[in-house]
Amino acid sequence: MSDAVMPTYARIDLAFERGEGPYLFTAENRRYLDFAGGIAVNSLGHSHPKLVAALEEQGRKLWHISNLYRISGGEQLAERLVANSFADKVFFTNSGTEAMEGAIKLARKYHSHHGQPQKHRIITCDNAFHGRTMTALSAAGNVKHLDGFGPQTPGFDHVAFGNLNELRAAISDETAAILVEPIQGEGGIRAASLDFLKGLRAVCDEFGLLLILDEVQCGNGRTGKLFAHEWAEIEPDVLATAKGIGGGFPLGAFLATDKAAAGMVPGTHGSTYGGNPLAMAIGNAVLDVLLEDGFMDQVVEIADYARNKLEELVARYPAVFEEVRGSGLMLGLKCRVTNTDVIAAMREGGLLSVGAADNVIRLLPPLNIERSHVDEAIATLESVSKDMAQAA
Repeated sequence: MSDAVMPTYARIDLAFERGEGPYLFTAENRRYLDFAGGIAVNSLGHSHPKLVAALEEQGRKLWHISNLYRISGGEQLAERLVANSFADKVFFTNSGTEAMEGAIKLARKYHSHHGQPQKHRIITCDNAFHGRTMTALSAAGNVKHLDGFGPQTPGFDHVAFGNLNELRAAISDETAAILVEPIQGEGGIRAASLDFLKGLRAVCDEFGLLLILDEVQCGNGRTGKLFAHEWAEIEPDVLATAKGIGGGFPLGAFLATDKAAAGMVPGTHGSTYGGNPLAMAIGNAVLDVLLEDGFMDQVVEIADYARNKLEELVARYPAVFEEVRGSGLMLGLKCRVTNTDVIAAMREGGLLSVGAADNVIRLLPPLNIERSHVDEAIATLESVSKDMAQAA
């Protein structure tokens, strides 16, 4: 590994040369089934022909002009997101953490715009992850991620995930918003109950707060709906998303209602690269696929099949696995043995995954996988589990 690269990642000594659908290939042409998906980013797998075509076509025309001028592809993508969500307005970013920063700024600006600048505090949940900027890290409050970086950004109050009573007790005259992930990804694939999400909407309405949902990881079809909160039949005021929205190309966004975005007037927020023509072309191509008739039904069908297979695996190997977590194709296996050992053994067997807190393995395959790919993954997990159970 190169000494020139800052050593902030504990990288695996493995390099890939190309990808095709749900597979990655090394220079030696060893094939791996990719159920890590760039951490839920490669929503349509690798080198999807529609995305490649969009990249090539737009790449020959125009990459970047800045937001000094109209960007027709961005206007089109924003209109399509608005037409298929709760939102009235969209701001494009380059990443999820930028989308979160924008959502937080919007919530505080909303109250200032209405003559209540003292309302700036945001209630968040324990075990959350909202990105790597100082504000996003402070919103999550994870001591491990904040250690050594000086004082936290103030303005956040942390409560237990899923506890409405504790959340209500944390509301003060300075509270501006509630920020929650419908499914905590880094936190261990912990899904909020639909009743909890409905309760959040009710609490925000009661106290005049904005509801911000972080769907950076669980959005864009990952659960079988365009956004995960749709399962609870609620609407947030603000939503941050990224990862799968670009299918592997750096792209994020925060979406809001007209009411919530009232304070976001010219000069209040900006981005040099956000919404560039290249990203917009690919974002539109991804949305073309996600919005195809029957696509989400296929996601739900394959997700149910995968979950059933994983439940059977857990039942066969109770000494290795404790439970299956998650929703749609955002699935987790909580381990009884060390999750990193299981992940390493899976990788040796040609199956890629990614860890999470609470000793969990995340399985984040492309949304367009087939049953044969699930069967292949289960066969590898079966072999790994058998070896680990014998060794236990």
